[in-house]
Amino acid sequence: MNAEMLIESLNEMHPNAECELDYRSPYELLVAVILSAQCTDKRVNLVTAELFKKYNTPSQIAALPQEALEKEIKSCGFYHDKARNIIGASRAILDRFGGEVPSSREELMTLPGVGRKTANVVYAVAFKGNAIAVDTHVFRLSHRLGLSKGKDPLEVEKDLCAAFPEKAWSHLHHLLIHHGRYVCRAQSPSCDRCNLTEVCLYFRENHFATCAEKGKGIKTQK
Repeated sequence: MNAEMLIESLNEMHPNAECELDYRSPYELLVAVILSAQCTDKRVNLVTAELFKKYNTPSQIAALPQEALEKEIKSCGFYHDKARNIIGASRAILDRFGGEVPSSREELMTLPGVGRKTANVVYAVAFKGNAIAVDTHVFRLSHRLGLSKGKDPLEVEKDLCAAFPEKAWSHLHHLLIHHGRYVCRAQSPSCDRCNLTEVCLYFRENHFATCAEKGKGIKTQK
């Protein structure tokens, strides 16, 4: 299955794949993405719905004591580090970028707490750039589908960028995330609902015989 066919198959399963974080500005998205580390988007959206009613600009959050922000975001986990990074990023945006979130990946990565994955998400979603953010879902699916053998997110990102046209990168990122969340989950992948089994190394190695015995009628691309 070539790149175009794989994207088409993923589109069929996830026609509405897009960022599931709620935001109204590049800054709100940046904060939400920082909060989403090892936390579900659903939880982040619950937290930011209340947080952004009170504080939703770099100047407002930069002025907060860290303890005050920690109370607002505690349920997202790792709240000490996240609060420190959000405040640090907010101050850097004020000091170095005139209060506006920078629009390039390179500049985004100079902000405290903003690594390549976070920068890629903000660059692609808020500024419509072409980028593939490799989170745990993208990393897992890239290996299961044989798209990469990379040992770290950067290696996987390079492999995906080489395999797919640049104009498809950002949408592919969302397609793989949705597929990882709702079909190809880490512990219990729903192979009977997937139309990529024909090219899936994981299915071939772990599920083909079992599903065949049970007569599940796995769908494959012809």
